[in-house]
Amino acid sequence: MQTIIDIKDLSFSYPSKKDVLKKINIKVEKGKFTCIVGENGSGKSTLLKCIVGLNKGYTGQISIDEKVGYLPQKTEIQTNFPASIEEVVLSGTISNNINSIFYKKDDKEKASRIMKELGIYDIRKKSFIDLSGGQQQRVLIARAMCATEKTIILDEPTNGLDPKVAKQIYEMLDKLKKEKNLSILMVSHDIDRALKYTDKVIEIENGEIKYNGDTNNYLTGGDIK
Repeated sequence: MQTIIDIKDLSFSYPSKKDVLKKINIKVEKGKFTCIVGENGSGKSTLLKCIVGLNKGYTGQISIDEKVGYLPQKTEIQTNFPASIEEVVLSGTISNNINSIFYKKDDKEKASRIMKELGIYDIRKKSFIDLSGGQQQRVLIARAMCATEKTIILDEPTNGLDPKVAKQIYEMLDKLKKEKNLSILMVSHDIDRALKYTDKVIEIENGEIKYNGDTNNYLTGGDIK
């Protein structure tokens, strides 16, 4: 199985808090749905930020073979965008247009296709601010996929959503994984629901890996690092 993210001996500290992450070693495999779980403050979100380059000054090595799209926690997202769904989704292509301030025809076609796949095309002219929480998450996932349809990294994508809507988000992600061979790395506190769809679990406790292996084995009490 191809490894798309390879992390070796990763350690990280904030100025106000030492040893947030301690010698983390994990591999994220292509086409797999990997879920990172753990208590609040265990280092889950910090790990994602190291991977996508938002946290600097770590020690160790992070190798990424594919471009990634990133959806941060909702608390870190401006949810009062004065923009339409279409505009928000299209903005995900910006990193592909570093030499131009205009969107290309291919970008617009890609955004339209992804909006159709995620069930938001028919409402694409609506304002982002007027959407429900579940619709906003679909839009932001579509935005991440406009950056790349190979690997997306999601931080608590169902946080604050009611159980029915959360289930729909997981089912959508599972469908994308299967149909597109999309690689998904996700942090979630919603363990009971999330692990119904994931292939692999990484559990972090106090900045260290407690479990790293198959979801089924994790659910039956296995011990793999």
